[in-house]
Amino acid sequence: MIRVLVVDDSAFIRKLISDFLSAEQEIEVVGTARNGEDALKRIKELNPDVVTLDVEMPVLNGTEALKQMLADHDLAVIMVSSQTKQGKDLTIHCLELGAFDFVTKPSGSISLDLHKVRGQIVERVLAAGLSRKRTEKQVSPKLVIKPPSPVAATRLQEVKSGSLQKIISIGTSTGGPRALQRVVTKLPKDIKAPILIVQHMPAGFTASLATRLDHLSQITIKEAQDGDIVKNGVAYIAPGGMNMSLHEQGMTLVIRLSSEDTYSRHKPSVNYLFESISNIKGYEKIAVIMTGMGSDGTEGVKKMVASGHTKVIAEKEESCVVFGMPKSVIKAGLAHETRHVDDIAHAIISSMNKERA
Repeated sequence: MIRVLVVDDSAFIRKLISDFLSAEQEIEVVGTARNGEDALKRIKELNPDVVTLDVEMPVLNGTEALKQMLADHDLAVIMVSSQTKQGKDLTIHCLELGAFDFVTKPSGSISLDLHKVRGQIVERVLAAGLSRKRTEKQVSPKLVIKPPSPVAATRLQEVKSGSLQKIISIGTSTGGPRALQRVVTKLPKDIKAPILIVQHMPAGFTASLATRLDHLSQITIKEAQDGDIVKNGVAYIAPGGMNMSLHEQGMTLVIRLSSEDTYSRHKPSVNYLFESISNIKGYEKIAVIMTGMGSDGTEGVKKMVASGHTKVIAEKEESCVVFGMPKSVIKAGLAHETRHVDDIAHAIISSMNKERA
């Protein structure tokens, strides 16, 4: 059983979330709390595996409560956020501090229609609980790292020394905001490539993510806009709720955004971006897959590798919040390197330098 503590200053919201979770056989709601201060006391008494934590609360808000929870206890925290500007900014900060994931209230702090995100709440609690228990018990079978498949190895050898311009692409999901912070902040401002990023996230939150990362980084980071002509040393984050693709236009590369649905349930989709990059000729490509649930990105990586001139870097299990997306790429024999998240920036820079050497 996954033991959950529900924290929200609204008794109505506490009741709804508790009911959603209690209906699941794998979940036990062990208690509720009305604010951060109350939650810290209840955690000591109840020892939950997972906490759902309202971002904006009186007495002790979600951000300050989260810091103390993660410092003093071994648990996973899922933020429950409003769609306000403050709520979005605080949520991104909480993810950078180490929150597992977040869910948004559909219509303000007292959402009578919270049932719309019932599935998201249950899915994230299950994933958080299972991820924490796997790490705690250390019973996860060790993944045998396959060498790159013959096709991937052959295509990598096709990269020619310094002959082509570069494109860096990154795909990530659960745990991504913190992982991105540990990667993009280490990239030098004079890096000779544009960086295109897909982070699974709802509309509005990617703008807050881009702003925070931009303040912390040497490179420029922005939320992508339709028609952007990509530039070296600039990272473009796909807007939540939109798919991003890259296209050749004369001598330049241009970003296109689309609201169309794809076979991936994610929007933005890593596959959608990576597949568009696979169609671009005359560029060396570095594809990075980091922490996240599911397998979004694997099919896109396959097409990038098949197109040639592609280096694939996957995050190691030990640093992943959820070892889903990287595991899928590794199991498919598509990863040329597996790296701890703190070494990924170095791997990107080294790959570019080697290709120039």
